[in-house]
Amino acid sequence: MTVPISQLKDTTMRQWLTLSALTVFCMLAPPATAQDTTEATIEGALLVFMDCNGPSCDFDHFRREITWVSWVRQPQDADVHLLITTQRTGGGGTQYTLDYIGRRVFEGQGDTLSFTSNGTDTSAERREGLTQTIALGLVRYAAGTSVAQQIRINFDAPLAEVADQAEEEDPWNLWVFNVNANGNLGGESLERFYSVGGSARANRTSEEFKINWRLNGRTSRDEFDFVDEEEGIDTTYINIQKNWGTELLMVWSMGEHWSLGGTSGASHSTFGNRDLSIAAGPAIEFNIFPYSESTRKSFTFLYSVEMAAFNYQLITVEGKLKEVLPRHGLEVDIEIEQPWGSVGGGIDAVQYLHDPKVHNVRLNVGMSIRIVRGLRFNVGANLARIKDQFFLPAEELSPAEVLLRRRARETDFRYGIGVGISYQFGSQFANIVNPRF
Repeated sequence: MTVPISQLKDTTMRQWLTLSALTVFCMLAPPATAQDTTEATIEGALLVFMDCNGPSCDFDHFRREITWVSWVRQPQDADVHLLITTQRTGGGGTQYTLDYIGRRVFEGQGDTLSFTSNGTDTSAERREGLTQTIALGLVRYAAGTSVAQQIRINFDAPLAEVADQAEEEDPWNLWVFNVNANGNLGGESLERFYSVGGSARANRTSEEFKINWRLNGRTSRDEFDFVDEEEGIDTTYINIQKNWGTELLMVWSMGEHWSLGGTSGASHSTFGNRDLSIAAGPAIEFNIFPYSESTRKSFTFLYSVEMAAFNYQLITVEGKLKEVLPRHGLEVDIEIEQPWGSVGGGIDAVQYLHDPKVHNVRLNVGMSIRIVRGLRFNVGANLARIKDQFFLPAEELSPAEVLLRRRARETDFRYGIGVGISYQFGSQFANIVNPRF
């Protein structure tokens, strides 16, 4: 006998119309070409494509620190292709090998530099050392460009003129897209499962305006056979989960400390009893530190106001199948990256205006501190006060639904904490790389 825990309704035409409208709105961009560039292109500067996926490969930081080259997104557009590979050293550090591959006018002109971090270095120290090495290797190529005479210890790039020029020369109009899909299938004698999912992203970033769009979804099915030999009954439990969501963010720069924008989104969740939910509204953000220093430190306050509409799969504990609710939210985040370590955290609070008692507050903190050379202390924690579970279905969950986490359960809070300490000692000269075996 087969006993499905619940049957999912087919996706309604309204869901697909909403999703299609958001997708079309965000995909309005010129057709693809190979001349994709970043938001800053300096006339006559060296064009560099960087391929780096190792630790401390902070591309935003490199762009802010090395402003006398133009970073491009495709290797065929570059004068220099910078390939960075990494290997672990015997002392627990990382050896970075930087291969400078000349292209176009620099065809055949290659160079190789290396940078080795100690195992006791913080992420900020590794990043600064890698940034300096990258710049040293690019100088020989930049010396033959028309901007060579402008290179100083401090280089003031004309950001407004650079952004305007980039928009004129870039046929992609600064848009970048990413699409992926994945799936898995497996089982054993009494269990079977499959899962398929995917995501898509599109974003356009300039000094004055940023737009980000994302879409992700996943469908999974799990079957569990239960055999009761005494009763002679075979039962199959089925758990189906379908979740998808899409979000659109638009932000306008209002100086070094202020930003103005808006968000919108739609989602479907079997676990959250949402057949379809849609939310949209304006937002404003203030950063105590200048945005230009955001790779090192930021302290932001984000306030938003939204209208949220919900269509539920099952009647809720409040007897609703659909409703529209106003809400507002405040996010406070701090991130500091320094040679002594890093610290970060934030508070995210949402309150529904129809009833001040309906709210959700989440707190998260984390830090990694180097106490003395070689000794680090790491800690992270999160805590949430949950008073906005009006979406829960009125019908009680069966034991099987609880064990399979078929739907969300009522709770007042969630928490988590992690603590760690590490100490490294030994020879500081153990920088030899031996990749054998």
